[in-house]
Amino acid sequence: MLHALRRGRATMAKDLMSASPRRLLLLSSASVHGCEPFEYAKEEIINFFGSSVKEILFIPYALHDYDAYVSRIRQRFAKIGLDYKIVGIHEGTFATEAVNNAQAVFIGGGNSFRLLKSLYAMDLVPLLQKRVLEDGLPYMGSSAGSNVATISINTTNDMPIVYPPTFQALNLIPININPHYIDTDPNSTHKGETRDERIAEYLEQEPGRLVLALREGAWLRVEGDRATVGGKTGARLFKSLERDQGIVEIAPDADVSYLMEGLTRTHSIPSGDKDKA
Repeated sequence: MLHALRRGRATMAKDLMSASPRRLLLLSSASVHGCEPFEYAKEEIINFFGSSVKEILFIPYALHDYDAYVSRIRQRFAKIGLDYKIVGIHEGTFATEAVNNAQAVFIGGGNSFRLLKSLYAMDLVPLLQKRVLEDGLPYMGSSAGSNVATISINTTNDMPIVYPPTFQALNLIPININPHYIDTDPNSTHKGETRDERIAEYLEQEPGRLVLALREGAWLRVEGDRATVGGKTGARLFKSLERDQGIVEIAPDADVSYLMEGLTRTHSIPSGDKDKA
């Protein structure tokens, strides 16, 4: 019964994604070395929200102390001149009412497992899907907040400190994201698994999936069925054996709208600068 319910939710979200007015700005991280938090994406954030958004509903569920997290976001936005009223979702009486009345929503980083568990516990998953995919509610995510916007949180870097009811996430876009992506250093003395190896393990289990690995300083901007990788650092697209196993380098400002077309095994993906595994 539970598996059928999950499949039903995934199918519903996929149907909604086609011809959807969705608007998403998915940041790899809040911070980049040498900049104030969010400073590297300031102009993109302003452009994304536009002149009509004055108030942003912030969902702090990825961290333990909600009040401290909301306060930190307010301070960080104010410091770099992002003039929005930040309202914590927990500060009102009903979380669902806050989402229904929101001009825009921002889900911050932290632990993806904790975040997803709370979204399900508060019954916000179907509501956020409706508001973003049907109503066009602007959705900004950072790190864990970007993870939960995708198909699932399987490609998070976080430790599973709690048990969400499922790894299936909001399914606002038909791919996975790996934020904070770090390229493999051939000179490193570290003997643990590389990020590339961990993503490859996921694709062994889910051979039909695509994983967009966003380096810090990069983001994914989605407007309906159009998608662009922004920022200065670019990304890498990981695909499985059934998609001609390899890694595709994604340059800054690249059009990646083909990623929004869904998971079809016969879909042709631009090869870019491919590194064969």
